[in-house]
Amino acid sequence: MFTASTLDHSTVRHGFLSREGGASVGIYAGLNCGPGSNDDPQVVVENRRRAQIMVGLNDAELLTCYQIHSAAVVRVDAPWKQSDAPRADAMVTDKPGLALGILTADCAPVLFADAEAGVIGAAHAGWKGAAGGVLQATIAEMVALGAQASRIHAVVGPCIHQASYEVGEDLRLQVISATPWADWCFERAARPGHYQFDLPSYVSGELQRQDLGAVEVINCDTYTDETRFFSYRRTTHRSEPDYGRQMSVIGLMPHGSSR
Repeated sequence: MFTASTLDHSTVRHGFLSREGGASVGIYAGLNCGPGSNDDPQVVVENRRRAQIMVGLNDAELLTCYQIHSAAVVRVDAPWKQSDAPRADAMVTDKPGLALGILTADCAPVLFADAEAGVIGAAHAGWKGAAGGVLQATIAEMVALGAQASRIHAVVGPCIHQASYEVGEDLRLQVISATPWADWCFERAARPGHYQFDLPSYVSGELQRQDLGAVEVINCDTYTDETRFFSYRRTTHRSEPDYGRQMSVIGLMPHGSSR
């Protein structure tokens, strides 16, 4: 599990979990927390329980969305059944006892906190969601709950990195059409008409333009580090039938709790 000093606060627990320490086997070997995979559902439930314990939120209600690469944000006031999970890519809450989980397998998980206001957020930011405004929408929803942008700390977790992420001209044009500043996040690839896309720099660049209190990036490439991470692109290149998902989690501790 990876943590960030930017989110280190007595009232906040968080963790960017790797695939290590889980009960799944085969192509899902390790801590597969994705109920959308074809892994044994009961094993996924056990993995998610272990993930909560690792983060220190084992008494919380762990919630994940049905992620759709959108800019949709859910304000979480009460838990839901996984079968009723909303179709969205970000969540915010000011309620202790709720753990917000983001599932990824190359996209960037982003965790947010204004510890002073007691408001947290979590977002799933692939290129499409980031270009579509999911980061700004998450921040806006946190501010609506009482956070201040200048106090929000955000951390970009492990995701696919530039050397591993070859994309076509169509994707590049969509990104720079939405965010013209991002042209420098693309370098020409060896293959004509293709580029290497720097997703963590793109996501962190969007965050830095929101005048937040702090932005941090955890420097891990999910594609190249098979021991620690699941990767959708690696699975695709190997023509495997499915893939696992790692989870990133953030939650508020109940009032009066301490580390």
